[in-house]
Amino acid sequence: MSVLVTKAKEQIVTIIKDSATKLLNNGDFVFEGELPDFTVETPANREHGDYAVNSALVWAKALRSNPRAIAEKIVDNVNLTDSYIDRLEIAGPGFINFFLNEKYYADILLDINEKGENYGKSNYGENKRVLVEFVSANPTGPMHIGNARGGALGDCLAEVLKWAGYYTEREFYINDAGNQINKFALSLDIRYRQLFGDSEEMPEDSYHGEDIINHAKAFADKFGDSYINASEQDRKKALVDFALPKNIDGLKTDLLKYRIEYNTWFKESSLHESGEAMKIVELLKESGYTYEEEGALWFKATEFGCDKDFVLVRANGFPTYVVPDIAYHYNKLVTRKFDKAIDILGADHHGYVPRLKAALTALGVDANKLDAVLMQMVRLVRNGEVIKASKRSGKAITLVTLLDEVPIDAARFFFNLREPNSHFDFDLDLAVSESSSNPVYYVQYAYARICSIIRNLEAEGTVIRNATSDELKLLSASEERDLIQYLSSFTNEIIQSAKTYDPARITHYAVELATKFHKFYASCRVKDTNEGLMFARIMLCKDTATVIKNVLDMLKITAPEKM
Repeated sequence: MSVLVTKAKEQIVTIIKDSATKLLNNGDFVFEGELPDFTVETPANREHGDYAVNSALVWAKALRSNPRAIAEKIVDNVNLTDSYIDRLEIAGPGFINFFLNEKYYADILLDINEKGENYGKSNYGENKRVLVEFVSANPTGPMHIGNARGGALGDCLAEVLKWAGYYTEREFYINDAGNQINKFALSLDIRYRQLFGDSEEMPEDSYHGEDIINHAKAFADKFGDSYINASEQDRKKALVDFALPKNIDGLKTDLLKYRIEYNTWFKESSLHESGEAMKIVELLKESGYTYEEEGALWFKATEFGCDKDFVLVRANGFPTYVVPDIAYHYNKLVTRKFDKAIDILGADHHGYVPRLKAALTALGVDANKLDAVLMQMVRLVRNGEVIKASKRSGKAITLVTLLDEVPIDAARFFFNLREPNSHFDFDLDLAVSESSSNPVYYVQYAYARICSIIRNLEAEGTVIRNATSDELKLLSASEERDLIQYLSSFTNEIIQSAKTYDPARITHYAVELATKFHKFYASCRVKDTNEGLMFARIMLCKDTATVIKNVLDMLKITAPEKM
């Protein structure tokens, strides 16, 4: 939370404890030892104060007294000198409600004005190194709509963590080995041979997209029929070596368009080439948690709470897909020494994560250092109808086709409107609409409106300046106080978003902030009022714009000054 919110809460705790100490010393209460801890919470109804304290209720048993009587004595003996507290009231059975004074609200605005583009940042995660791996789509074709959600979620989460003080890196894991690449090679091979008269049909589970045909044609344009009579192995290798780098470059280009830039593109093949994958097999053997059955090497996953054991190395000597995955996460947490590895995965990976954690535990790695954010599917909706598409048929909505239809700002904002584990209908019509029902437009409009207010004042001859602390104390309307208090919660929202791996908290914050600003602006005239109050309200507008822009910058969404 912001420094001033923390300071206000600390003052409340001190005021309550000092009052209790005074009462104990005077003999009003009798108790030996430490009184139980109490909470300082924000009431649901702000008319009941800025903060509510339950100390009288939790102390009732220890002090052998009625909670309301305790509250009355505490309130009668408080010292509010040099604090942010204006007054106290007793409510219900003994809650003590604290009302903050005008200096607190003034100092919040001064703090935002001073910190500017850094307002909201904290050192909560200081000295912790976090690696966020996301998208990691198979490089066998274009990215689909699930990758679009994973990209926006992972990139925004990484930025949230960075704002919360963590050292954060972004990583894309390239699955350039294994079954998907074999299927990619087969699909390319058949399409290439078809160009020269081969009548073999494409298997149902191969890749049928137009991109495979285009790769085969480009390969034929360059090499002609020179590979037709080559061995199947050599031909497939040549086709993959030709097409795969183009696909990877395409992934990089498409993700850059989506405003995503990675620190590292990590190739699965490097784990095989370096020997790290098979080293993991040997380490797991040494751990004592493997056994052989029917020629295959199995891992005793059930000893770590998994529902069944799994194969590490098949009877033919080839490792299963899970071996390089274990090696990859061992590389993250042991070789590269990240304190936390966060994977953004599809919901269908729910059984995969416990297996990884089990293997890491067997290797002596703290499995709690691996966290997975399981992301539910997205449905595209147009005119109230769900758009159906199939990836294998080549008719899937891709990231590129989505961004051709929907602004990047809307895509990034919409994909972070819901918690990752919730299903999400992406309304294509809403995403392009210029109305208050479009949440990203609504937030951007609030920012543009503030810019317009400032421009119009300057055009009329007003020389904009910062308000003084005394002028800011004039902001006493409920709409002003509500807006300022909400601005003060920005830092804590970022920290909570980082702790829960949920960037949707930030989009919700932005929409609510825009709502509170519009409510303030509808109720409080900025100009045509006395000079001191005018400059105080101008500064409230400017600070609100600062926070909105900081939110949009964090999400890599534009903040237009005119709309």
